[in-house]
Amino acid sequence: MHIAVYGAAGHTGRFVVDELLRRGDRPIAVGRDGRKLLEAFGERVERRTASIDSGEALDRAFADADAVINCAGPFLDTAPPVIEAALRAEIDYIDVTAEQGGAMNTFASYAERARERGVTLVPAASFYGAFADLLVSYAMDDWEAADRIDVAIALDHWWPTSGTRITGQRNTAQRLVIANGELTPLDRPAPEPWAFPQPFGLQDVIELPFTEMILASRRIHVTEMHTYLNEAPLRDLRDPATPPPAAADERGRSTQRFLVETVVRYGEATRRAAASGRDIYAVTAPIAIEAAHRAHSADRAGAFALSELCDSADVLRTLADGHLDDIPRRS
Repeated sequence: MHIAVYGAAGHTGRFVVDELLRRGDRPIAVGRDGRKLLEAFGERVERRTASIDSGEALDRAFADADAVINCAGPFLDTAPPVIEAALRAEIDYIDVTAEQGGAMNTFASYAERARERGVTLVPAASFYGAFADLLVSYAMDDWEAADRIDVAIALDHWWPTSGTRITGQRNTAQRLVIANGELTPLDRPAPEPWAFPQPFGLQDVIELPFTEMILASRRIHVTEMHTYLNEAPLRDLRDPATPPPAAADERGRSTQRFLVETVVRYGEATRRAAASGRDIYAVTAPIAIEAAHRAHSADRAGAFALSELCDSADVLRTLADGHLDDIPRRS
């Protein structure tokens, strides 16, 4: 596929471009700063310059592409103009937002126009978003409803990118959980312990929902859903002295480790699924690319969660090949 990557010179964007090249796709590196694009990629890929402030520049940047993957946050600002350009070009749109408001706006404001244009929109195809949603779907298996879903995320560190910090400053909206079957503003509870699988073990966690809440609410009949993050990476995130991620292997990944566990309860029964790996920014790249490929082959127009376009077990098995420690565990 010929896939434009907006925000290609950013930290996540570089992972996406490199993964596209590894898979044999033809990326177009798009960004506001031509010098940064040249420094990041040299002559390895085609480079095009465009700002979100110029619809004409975006149109030129996305010309002859099959899809665009938007890696440039804050997505509350970048998603609308990039989606508009994708609709004009009649190409699929994928982004990696963790911002609940941004994902909700994509579904609410653009789904109908995407259907009219024959375009597929897939917001939140990222670690914070689609990954947990895929694990929830995998854990549920043949269940069509649940009484309660808990998602618990553990990171040993969080070295935030500059984009993560800017997005945190921009995204001040109250976070949403599912309560009584509806998206509801989060009433922040006190920290509580969560017994993760090893190597994390018992951790203090805080309720902190991301876009997985918005994605799951579209297709799962669930009474309550909550997402928790352990406190250690939040201390890193809140410390202005915490450095950005540093490359520690030939693929540019940091040494950061993650583990995501989902627990689904229905009546007296409980089902679980868990997956672990390395570097939340790096693992976002194959998730977004899977979304681009699945959108292209799905022949469905509109706005969708990745889990609505594919078999979750199939995508997770694909991610396990080089991006996760193993095939996710289900019990």
